[in-house]
Formats: sequence, C-alpha cells, structure tokens
Amino acid sequence: MTNRLSTLISAFGVLTSTLLLAFAVREYRSGASALWIGGGAVLFLGALYALVRDVRRLRPAPTT
Repeated sequence: MTNRLSTLISAFGVLTSTLLLAFAVREYRSGASALWIGGGAVLFLGALYALVRDVRRLRPAPTT
C-alpha cells in the first residue's frame, strides 16, 4: 500500500514539475535568465527519476 501511495505522489510530482518547466520556458522567452530552464529541467528530471524508481518497486520480483 505504501509503495502505491509513493508512486501516486511521484506522479503528481512529475505533473507539477512539468508545469514548472513550461512556466520556465515561457519566462525565458519573455527575457528571463536561462537559469529558469536549467532549474526546471533539474526538477523535472529528479521527479521523473523518483517516479521510475517507484514504478519499478511496484513490479513483482522475477521468479526463477
């Protein structure tokens, strides 16, 4: 149960970081610093890594 909850939280994190990255791109096009895109990309990749890690935990262990 806790693994499913963690995966759900990670999915919302990816959604939030995607919105932040879109905001960063819009700000950069308006003349803001390129650090906005760098920060947004770092947050997005970190959230995506957490989601992939949590999804892998949900998969059943291989049987031999």
